[in-house]
Amino acid sequence: MDPVSSNTRPLDGPPPSLKTPPGATDCHIHLYLPGYQSQSADSPIADLATVADYRRVQARLGLERVVVTQPNAYQFDNRALLEALSEIGTHSSRGVAVVTPDTPEDELRAWHDHGVRGARIMNLHGGAVSTDHMHEVERVIRPLGWHLMVQFNGRYLDEYVEGLRRLECDYIMDHIGKFMDPVPADDERVDHILRLLDRGNAWVKICAGYEASLSGGPHYEDVGAIARRIIAHAPERIIWGSNWPHARVSREDYPDDAEQLDVLLEWAAPEHHRKILVDNPATLYGFQ
Repeated sequence: MDPVSSNTRPLDGPPPSLKTPPGATDCHIHLYLPGYQSQSADSPIADLATVADYRRVQARLGLERVVVTQPNAYQFDNRALLEALSEIGTHSSRGVAVVTPDTPEDELRAWHDHGVRGARIMNLHGGAVSTDHMHEVERVIRPLGWHLMVQFNGRYLDEYVEGLRRLECDYIMDHIGKFMDPVPADDERVDHILRLLDRGNAWVKICAGYEASLSGGPHYEDVGAIARRIIAHAPERIIWGSNWPHARVSREDYPDDAEQLDVLLEWAAPEHHRKILVDNPATLYGFQ
């Protein structure tokens, strides 16, 4: 196969208005490294997104720690994820891998040593492991103390909520519940999220409002209304991610990375910024 071309995305720009505290963490990025091809016809790799590329974005945003998520393009092949974690180092990185019910325990433990702390569950198009296997995956990761990162269309939350209630491990509801299209903030399905948070093992990731918003940036008011209600309800259960490098978004629609961080100025009270960016990720991912 031909090698994937080098990065063409913008990596630099004005800093965000939000001044990040020491230890600020980006809890959701993807990396595409040289030598690894897409394993899915549905998820082509437009161009590379390397550790060096992300470090420029990270410096611009004032971030120190990062969680690398296995992209759909690589499906069950976690080798690029593990290589990236080795390059960054466990002092400032963690990973979320694709795990199957048959992944051997010794393999999981080796991944743990690289910094993997979660398993990705995705019910949207292109996901490698869906909620159909969520509880089986939970059983194999539970001895390691890992969490599940679960992504679905929140409009169908009624179909998933009972399965989420049955989870014993920590789990993240990804991308603000990813309501496509956004619902009113007082919708019953948002109520479900608040009740799940109250159970003590659920988290919500503030990430990629642009993927679901119809009102658009910079504040994504329709998605923001949902986010504000969730954050105000349980700021101690909220994390944030940039979703860099915004895979499969056209250059014409490419979101500004500083804008993705600055939504917290609109959506979260100032006293909650440190919780969301530093304290909560440290608790969930074991950063020292």
